[in-house]
Amino acid sequence: MKRFKMKSFVFTIALTCLFITGCTDLIVPVESEITPSNFPKTEEDFVSVASAVYSSISNKNNNGEAMWLTQELTTDAMILTSNGGRWYDAARWMQLYQHTYDKDNAIVGKAWSWGFSVVSTCNRVLDLFKEAPESTEKTVAIAEIRAVRAYALFTMMDLFGDIPLVTTFGATAAGRTPRAEVCKFIENEVLAAIPDLKSEVSAATYGRPTKWMAYAFLAKLYLNAPVYNGQSKYNEVVNMCDKIITEATQNGTFALSSDYLKMFDIDNGPQIKDFIFAIPYDCNNILGQYFARWWLHEKLQAKYGLPYAPSGATRTIPEFYAKFEDPTDVRKKMWLTGKQYNNDGTPITITTTNKGFDSRYSGPNPSQVITVQLEFTPAIDFRDITKFDTGDDVAGKAVGYRLNKFLPDKNSLTRDQSNDVPVFRYADVLLMKAEAILRGANATQGQTPLSLVNMVRTRAKATLFTSVNLDNLLDERAREFCGEMCRRTDLIRFGKFESAWPFKTNSDPNKRIFPIPATEIALNPLLGQNPGY
Repeated sequence: MKRFKMKSFVFTIALTCLFITGCTDLIVPVESEITPSNFPKTEEDFVSVASAVYSSISNKNNNGEAMWLTQELTTDAMILTSNGGRWYDAARWMQLYQHTYDKDNAIVGKAWSWGFSVVSTCNRVLDLFKEAPESTEKTVAIAEIRAVRAYALFTMMDLFGDIPLVTTFGATAAGRTPRAEVCKFIENEVLAAIPDLKSEVSAATYGRPTKWMAYAFLAKLYLNAPVYNGQSKYNEVVNMCDKIITEATQNGTFALSSDYLKMFDIDNGPQIKDFIFAIPYDCNNILGQYFARWWLHEKLQAKYGLPYAPSGATRTIPEFYAKFEDPTDVRKKMWLTGKQYNNDGTPITITTTNKGFDSRYSGPNPSQVITVQLEFTPAIDFRDITKFDTGDDVAGKAVGYRLNKFLPDKNSLTRDQSNDVPVFRYADVLLMKAEAILRGANATQGQTPLSLVNMVRTRAKATLFTSVNLDNLLDERAREFCGEMCRRTDLIRFGKFESAWPFKTNSDPNKRIFPIPATEIALNPLLGQNPGY
């Protein structure tokens, strides 16, 4: 277990008790109350209280995984099929991939719940901080929580367009604020927070907003501004990126970690210089990260020493995998393809029957026992496209290549993993700057889009580009950030979200944003509904 996380866990438990007391009508003796007059005061106090905010981001029961699924499963990178009806789940996964989701889609509803739960928690903590004695610690803590709230609002604005802009705890039901106004509010909040955020990058600030997180955040906001408010802010993107690049160059605070694959292993953390801001996880204490569960085949349990059998039905399509064509690119190793072997080199085998291998078998010996090697095949072969069903036999479960980026956690007794999930990375800063210059920003620091992209490709040990344009830059982003909640936003920004890809033909631009969940409108009719739903 990552030792620095235990402290965070203790803080979370302390605050959970605080909030449970605060939410009840029980009358307790005054001397046992925690009030603004006696808490928080020290930096440790403020971090302890603020831990509820960070817990709300990663909380297993707070639907954080739905946010990841809405960003990944709506793209050409990730397709989740059913196996003989298992994983069909009222077509919720198929709807995301095919862009046929509606106001009743359960994953969309969970994503909404995640975002506004984080916002509400931030508002509550800020309300508690308000009456605390003035101090440097209080000022820093407030800036950090405002930055987190801005990030949650950014994610909800990105997913849902016009959203409620509620910034006070206990506010009454509100309608939605136009997306452009939300975008401006987020920008102002982050700019206002920057002077009070720490510039320190260490285990103590890991997982908390710093000035560098704010700069990366603003670069991302400005890069997507044409989508959010119709404004081009590409020079602003470069300005924000340059602040981080200068820090990296002069002080070595950030860098492209030499081992790309190691960045996503179960022991990643504050030592990863590519991570500017990450969501910490721990398989015992900070739960909610189980990306491997979605991708891993059940017969890989022994290879990875897992106490449970994976049941992943997620694959990628051949057209997306083809982007990893460079044989020297280490990022190609993220994928499980072809015949599968144990760590000692022995084949992973499955004993079954002819009919068990492929239920479509029509030969003379359906019950004949056979032993086959587990082999992932590239094409997605549907037995029933209306149910997104590839079959519940050996062959059906093995179609499609699998992403193994966030390695499974052999130390976990459950599906929970200890791999931290990056939100902003140094590699993204370099590629955002490259893109902004390609879109018209002024080049700075002697860097060009080609030199910036080749910095990332050098770390990946990929063949260097001789030229770069928006198309191959988008492909480079696919290779670098696959599985990191970037693909949907990238496709929308590049005008590719309506493109057809295998088993998806819907070109409705209304699908760029999700519907307001029906359950939320029932609770608050002021929300209304997005166009096309």
